[in-house]
Amino acid sequence: MGLEVYTDPNYQSDPTFMKKLILVAVLSAFALPAGAFAQGLKIGTIDMNRAFKEYNKTKDAEKKINDAKDAAKKEYDDRADSYKKALDEINKLNQQLEAPALSPDAKTQKAKDRDEKIASIKNMEREINDFRQTREKQLQEQAVRMRDGIVKEISDVVMTKVKASNMDLVFDTSGVSLNGVPTVMFANPQMDFTNEVVAQLNKPGSNPAPAAKSSASPTAKKP
Repeated sequence: MGLEVYTDPNYQSDPTFMKKLILVAVLSAFALPAGAFAQGLKIGTIDMNRAFKEYNKTKDAEKKINDAKDAAKKEYDDRADSYKKALDEINKLNQQLEAPALSPDAKTQKAKDRDEKIASIKNMEREINDFRQTREKQLQEQAVRMRDGIVKEISDVVMTKVKASNMDLVFDTSGVSLNGVPTVMFANPQMDFTNEVVAQLNKPGSNPAPAAKSSASPTAKKP
């Protein structure tokens, strides 16, 4: 026996048949939410952006990142200063080589010294570039780890509140659509429990799991 396919006899004869089916499908899609709201959904809202900014651990993480950036900048500046000094020495040797009173032996020796410094400064250039790229990547990864850890801590507190209050839906009022329009156009302020979340996060003695620690360390050798 072949595969049997049921076809409504009106499908071919009535050109509005598919339109009717689509209309029924759309109405059915709205029927469930309407019934659910009729039964009384418990909805809450949270401003995740504000919770993130007002969490004390966020400020601590930002300070750690800024300190790491300052340390990286200082090390980069030290390397750049060493490079500049080496470049000045090469320029001085070039000037000395142009002196007419310089003996052939002295000229040969200074040319040798200059060539050695040129080779050395090329290595310094590579090391400085490698240091910059490596440290930038490390700082970015450190910032992402800290941010992800903090967001998880906030989310855990939010979910604890959601379960305790038996909420059915929670919306993040800080979200923005692709068109730049707030995803939540309006919500009753009484639904917002951001203050409760922030208070719990910053409560003395409350120690959520710590955010990811920095593992950034310089890999390039300092010249």
